[in-house]
Amino acid sequence: MIPLQRQHWSSFMALIDNLIGATGSFIAGTDSQATLASPLEWLKKTGGYAAVNRIIGFSIPFAPRNGFSVEEIKPGYVRARIKLKGNKNHFGSLYAGAYFLVAEIPGGVLTLFDLGPAYTPILKEMTLQFLQPANSDVTVEFSLTKQDVASILADADATGRAKFSLEGQLRDEQGNHVATSIAHYRVRKKGFKQTA
Repeated sequence: MIPLQRQHWSSFMALIDNLIGATGSFIAGTDSQATLASPLEWLKKTGGYAAVNRIIGFSIPFAPRNGFSVEEIKPGYVRARIKLKGNKNHFGSLYAGAYFLVAEIPGGVLTLFDLGPAYTPILKEMTLQFLQPANSDVTVEFSLTKQDVASILADADATGRAKFSLEGQLRDEQGNHVATSIAHYRVRKKGFKQTA
């Protein structure tokens, strides 16, 4: 029975990889600035973000249960939100674990969509510096330049792994800088074989 379960898990993860690739290609072809003035483009954009959030929910069910969502993604950029509702601490402000959730997942999302499903992001270390309590939803933005992506891919293609860091400013709904995150990732290239 266990080998069958592993086989199903492998098939499920292969499906997720294919969904990531297809969704990334779809989103890359949408207009991130589309509004209801262009209903078809707006629908494509919002449908793409809904697909991203579904994939996250399949992979990490904890995320949507706790009010996490990706609000915007495009090549080299991701913005995510964590809701205050359901995530309050004993003072009524945002719970510390919610800060970590909103600061950690976007790095994986960004690298999966920018590097593709052949590369697996792994969080190695993350720190948060709390600056002030957040009494509202919190958003964070991360970006990678084309040069960053090229460097990560070159290292991973040559050695099977690469390192990079992302720093994010977490902001409340009033735009106040409530925390800073620094995350150190390692990317592994799937199926890498060292050549002699």
